[in-house]
Amino acid sequence: MLAPMSGVSDLGMRRAASRFGATLAFSEMVASDTFLDGEAESRMRAEGDGVGAHAVQLVGREPKAMGEAARRVEDAGAEIIDINMGCPARRVAGGLAGAALMRDLDHASRIVETVAAAVSAPVAVKMRLGWDEAERNAAQLARRAEAAGAAMVTVHGRTRRQFYQGRADWRAVAEVVAAVGVPVVVNGDCASLEDARAMLAASGARAVMIGRAAIGAPWIVGAIARALQTGAPFVEPSLEERRDAALSHLDSLLLGLGRRAGLRHARKHLAAYAQKAGAAPAIRFALVTTEDADCATTLLARAFEGAEGREAA
Repeated sequence: MLAPMSGVSDLGMRRAASRFGATLAFSEMVASDTFLDGEAESRMRAEGDGVGAHAVQLVGREPKAMGEAARRVEDAGAEIIDINMGCPARRVAGGLAGAALMRDLDHASRIVETVAAAVSAPVAVKMRLGWDEAERNAAQLARRAEAAGAAMVTVHGRTRRQFYQGRADWRAVAEVVAAVGVPVVVNGDCASLEDARAMLAASGARAVMIGRAAIGAPWIVGAIARALQTGAPFVEPSLEERRDAALSHLDSLLLGLGRRAGLRHARKHLAAYAQKAGAAPAIRFALVTTEDADCATTLLARAFEGAEGREAA
């Protein structure tokens, strides 16, 4: 599965991941209050045209607002609602949402119960191991979330205090697997098929969620899924398919956000596509500094030139 990543897993990236076989591709988190206020960016984040099973992640603190936002995104086509109880960012946790909900299990349970009652779509919950080493309570939250109506749980193998430092503790997720009957997904530091297999073996989880490793390579989610399902080796799409996916992703951002704003938003993706294609430093620099959308498209295509020879070598 492709992880929900704020400012990253936009519609173009999710379309690419789905096209190459990702089982699920979650939207970046959508703030319930701004979505209900009609903010254009929040509504754009919740779109799912061309993404197979449409999964939207909501973040918020107030159960009533979360329930109403869930109802509206379901009415707009969402087939899975994911509740963010793991975001470590200060602007989210500082507002007592995201990972901060792990410090108030009664309130977290009320949110899950309210959202589950508001929709017919399955409800999932994404969490961390806990707030810090002294409060590793993911198993307790998962049990309560299941009792409140959650149909799936995803656990990132770090505490909130760790943010993204150190290594994810995949073995710790096994306690959550043992605590609930719903499927558990393990998340954190999956960058290869070998990682995915190790994560499943260590945690006993049913599935793997891939985040940062898919930036600049959204196709790896589906490639790893196929290898896990069939036992076959990991096989990337052809160079031409990867190039076309990158260009399509850029085009979707230019169309969706406008050429100026879309190009600015695309830069993190462009840098990653170029770096993973092994593009020359000069092309990579020009790609992330140009203000011309047509130039960026040309440079992105050039970033993949020569990669075939490097792969063959």
